[in-house]
Amino acid sequence: MNIIFLGAPGAGKGTHAQRLMHKMNIPQISTGDMLRAAIKAETELGLSAKRYIDAGELVPDEVVIGIVEERLAQEDCKNGYILDGFPRTVAQAEALKGFATIDVALNLSLPDEMIIRRLSGRRVCLKCGGTYHISSLNGREDCEACGDKLVQRKDDTPETVQNRLNVYNAQTAPLIDYYEKEGLLKTVECLGTVDENQAAVEKALNL
Repeated sequence: MNIIFLGAPGAGKGTHAQRLMHKMNIPQISTGDMLRAAIKAETELGLSAKRYIDAGELVPDEVVIGIVEERLAQEDCKNGYILDGFPRTVAQAEALKGFATIDVALNLSLPDEMIIRRLSGRRVCLKCGGTYHISSLNGREDCEACGDKLVQRKDDTPETVQNRLNVYNAQTAPLIDYYEKEGLLKTVECLGTVDENQAAVEKALNL
């Protein structure tokens, strides 16, 4: 099954895509992870993309489309995949039709105020990749896994989160109408716990 995850930043796309990946034994294709890896390696692509990501803006289509097309051609995508973070615009969705067949576009829905609270409280470990929320840290500032200091990503400050939501609503939300017209859209309200939301995701996919 070839699945697209839609939803604003912080709606839970990465979390639920990871769980589905293990359940279905298909890869999660996260453009965000690929771009962050390029930034960390300070490649030409990474340095170019960093300006946009730090400002909470979208990376140009030609960069992202090329990355995704190359990735979907790899052997591990033969039996299906989960696209997390792509397409972000209708133009990208049209480009995707040129090299991929999508079975379902799953829209994870969550109110903006919950997203801002969730993302602005997120802390990450740059050493091992661990992710936490301040509500569960009880004042701790170090990673439970490796002991390294936790930091707030630049794109998780309240101001940048609001900018990301503005960008999403202006440029990415139209994908909901696009995939509804294509007959591929399913929406899940992600207002419960992670486990409750995951159960709703799997039900929507008839798993």
